[in-house]
Amino acid sequence: MRRIHYSGKYPKHFQEKYKELQPDKYGAMAEHVTRKGNTPAGTHLPIMVREILEQLRIRPGDKGFDATLGYGGHTRAMLDALEGRGHLCATDVDPIEIVKTEQRLRDAGYGEDILTIRHQNFAGIRRLAAEFGPFDFILADLGISSMQLDNPARGFTYKADGPLDLRMNPEKGESAAQLLRKLAQDPADLASLFVENSDEPYAEAIARTISGDLRRGVSIETTGALRNEIASALSFLPRAEQKDAVKKSCARVFQALRIDVNGELEALYTFLDALPDVLSPGGRVAVLTFHSGEDRLVKKAFKLFWEEGRFSDLARDVIRPSREECLHNPRAKPTKLRWAVKAPE
Repeated sequence: MRRIHYSGKYPKHFQEKYKELQPDKYGAMAEHVTRKGNTPAGTHLPIMVREILEQLRIRPGDKGFDATLGYGGHTRAMLDALEGRGHLCATDVDPIEIVKTEQRLRDAGYGEDILTIRHQNFAGIRRLAAEFGPFDFILADLGISSMQLDNPARGFTYKADGPLDLRMNPEKGESAAQLLRKLAQDPADLASLFVENSDEPYAEAIARTISGDLRRGVSIETTGALRNEIASALSFLPRAEQKDAVKKSCARVFQALRIDVNGELEALYTFLDALPDVLSPGGRVAVLTFHSGEDRLVKKAFKLFWEEGRFSDLARDVIRPSREECLHNPRAKPTKLRWAVKAPE
């Protein structure tokens, strides 16, 4: 099969970045892209690995749970800390990426004796703890993986045209396009979604524009079409402000839809509620959040468990990525890390 050719010096489209998509074969290209502060296509840079390991304090022989396998960067760091003893259970809902990640980790020598991978939502942590726990350490990275974000075919980004999907598991549930059509019957419902899931300041204007256009028969089935709707809704702003405002509102609206389509907050509620029961005495949990709604839920849950005496310690302030990491990986900038420790019995 002949490789894809592209015009110009550098590839611009995801499918053209065949060297980045094969870091095992074109390591120099992947390293070059990373040095520039970008993430090679089809890969993901794990965030705050050092800080996570400092808080989890993994010891050889421990049993742990990685709630969001993703590309496997955090997973591999935790496995290395186990030094071949103990066990790690990891889950992910993405049926496409989980197969690739498991193959990479198996090829790296991590067998079933130390690593179990399950294709499921981390909301099922109680059942997993009954089978593999209780857990001495738990990590939940609530961010979206770069592999999903960068591939236009997955419909997660407003920066490239693709189907308006946004599902972590494209085999289940309704797409973002379907959700829009349903909620747009009442602009107030759609505006509420944008406010609750992403604090969108122009929620009402955007919801009115989308609802009105859908009623008139305008098709909003692609990421580009939704981006155009947001730009149209914000056309009342001064021209000098529009470009930046549209960019930020696109990010927030796509986030709000993604959260609802995937039931992310419901899963997080269930996960947090289970923590005191699935951790071993003295067990530690770390959670990476990427927007204020998630962080508020984690902070509130940890504080409640501490007040009830079920947690013996917790992060008083969030831990943020270092300036050096943010320069190396700009996608780390919004990250907040919180941790807690289960009280001894």
